[in-house]
Amino acid sequence: MMMQNADVGPDPSLAYRPTLDLEQEDKDKTEYRNFESGSLIDRVYNTYKLMHTNQTLDFVKQKHSEWSGCGHAQMEVMEAVMSLDQLVDESDPDVDFPNSYHAFQTAEGIRREHPHKDWFQLVGLIHDIGKIMALSGEPQWAVVGDTFPVGCRFQNGIVFRGSTFVDNPDDKNPAYNSECGIYKPNCGLDNVLMSWGHDEYLYRVMKFNNCTMPEEGMYMIRFHSFYPWHSHGDYMHLCDDKDLRMMPWVREFNKFDLYTKTTEMPDVEKLKPYYQSLIDKYCPGVLKW
Repeated sequence: MMMQNADVGPDPSLAYRPTLDLEQEDKDKTEYRNFESGSLIDRVYNTYKLMHTNQTLDFVKQKHSEWSGCGHAQMEVMEAVMSLDQLVDESDPDVDFPNSYHAFQTAEGIRREHPHKDWFQLVGLIHDIGKIMALSGEPQWAVVGDTFPVGCRFQNGIVFRGSTFVDNPDDKNPAYNSECGIYKPNCGLDNVLMSWGHDEYLYRVMKFNNCTMPEEGMYMIRFHSFYPWHSHGDYMHLCDDKDLRMMPWVREFNKFDLYTKTTEMPDVEKLKPYYQSLIDKYCPGVLKW
């Protein structure tokens, strides 16, 4: 099906996984983010192949123009969370159930370990709701999956790096395929264009609607899928001091995003009132999307 470069494994982040002790773990950590085998691997690989072929600098700029104005819909945050009942993430090798369950699983994992950080719990609930773009016709390769900078060299920490970028024109463009490409060293991730997906979209929605999430939470939302950075250590040459201060928060979030995925479904109706109270505190009312 696919050939891997001997120096570039499917998921180099395996060696950088954070530790997590949950009360119940029915799946060993080494079984998560398995991009080499499993019942979902063909679906996952095909999604990344399309993503890595089509996510160019020009494509990302086009998507910013289409979505950052937040003129596509109006809805409350809980409505957006529950709409993910209709979505199964085709890039995820770990789960084959609707994304709304993962939202509550992540939030509850954070709530157990960080009971006094309500904003952190809310990030767990809402971090994936930018995936509603897929319900409006965007292909999943432009919505889900790990993210990476465009406009500079695609680095080895990107999943399937050895076999999926061969048809991406930016990979052959000397203006974009050097280490820094169009960017200055240590320019800061705020000044870097990432591959388009649900992370950046939700960040833009939160900013557009003046939500009061702390900066740490906004970083978790914007960069939780940037595995080549937070789990492999790539692209550090683009980071500034702010990025380095925020990285531990993104890594802390990542362990809940990743290791709370189990087949045990949460009681969503029982949990809704508590999480609605957090929504009312940080991002109330009807938002523009």
